[in-house]
Amino acid sequence: MSVKALVLRSVGTNCDLETRQALKSAGAKVDVLHLNQILQKPEQLLAFSILVIPGGFSYGDDIAAGKILANELKFKIGAQLQQMARLGHLIIGICNGFQVLVKTGLLPGYEDFSFQQNSTLTQNLSGRFQCEWVALKRENSCAQYLKGIPLHFELPIAHGEGNFVTKDLKILQEIEKNKQVVFRYEGKNPNGSMNAIAGICNQKGNVLGLMPHPERYITQFQHPAWTKLKLKVKTPGFLFWKGAVDFVKR
Repeated sequence: MSVKALVLRSVGTNCDLETRQALKSAGAKVDVLHLNQILQKPEQLLAFSILVIPGGFSYGDDIAAGKILANELKFKIGAQLQQMARLGHLIIGICNGFQVLVKTGLLPGYEDFSFQQNSTLTQNLSGRFQCEWVALKRENSCAQYLKGIPLHFELPIAHGEGNFVTKDLKILQEIEKNKQVVFRYEGKNPNGSMNAIAGICNQKGNVLGLMPHPERYITQFQHPAWTKLKLKVKTPGFLFWKGAVDFVKR
């Protein structure tokens, strides 16, 4: 069974090619399409089992990171996006894509997949752009297809607005209770996110967003210390995408 994946790009997207290569390496058949191409025929979204909104600076992050693209998705193809989520298709947002999904309201999300925003990703507490490798922990979450990733691993980050904040404490408690935290920063919290949250999913597990970039660590040679690591297993980044593709195949 071939898995069809769509990498959705817009003005300012800059991680689409790396994401395409990562998905291809995991066995998916990948299309990279501009949002305008989707707007011409919104129903084509449903032909894809995986939708990825990659990293970058969509619309220059004007107003707020990911906000304009989030509004375009909600108000122009919202019905198709909700249908994808209801049918169990995977919707993944990386960095700017995570910001987009949070600002549509699909993350952390509600059971009816309504577009009600209750969280955001705002400016890093450091007050600056953070570009570095970080230590992460994989939690026992609703996104069980990612359990092939080691419990402790590293990925690169590159963002100025990665500080995950919920509207109130009750929402944060619900996210934790429902096992929606997928990844957490270990040791250093680079942006000040509540509970050191680096990535979350919806309660169904099929809508997922994270600030770190798994597409930037597909081979061991992409790690700055690759000569010392001598990995005997696949990289965490590859295992992320492989888990997603294999899940759809099942």
